[in-house]
Amino acid sequence: MSAAVLKPWWALVLLMLVLGSAFFIIASTHASRGFYAQLQDLEARRWYLEEEYSRLLLEQSTLASHYRIESEAGETLGLVAPGHEQTRLVAP
Repeated sequence: MSAAVLKPWWALVLLMLVLGSAFFIIASTHASRGFYAQLQDLEARRWYLEEEYSRLLLEQSTLASHYRIESEAGETLGLVAPGHEQTRLVAP
């Protein structure tokens, strides 16, 4: 008689284990989808930052060009290159 009593008990334990594993799969799938959505957001942010960095590099190279610096020095500060009469050669 004890074998007949143990069968429903084992069935109940197995049912609980199956249900537990099913809930674990549901929870891990939900977490995986959340992580994938976060990954997509981070990749979009990375793309935006790379695009902005490229624009800033282009702006920096434009502002740092010799022609721009020379024209800004002449227009804003009134600087001009010295002529031959204003230069002196110093002997060592």
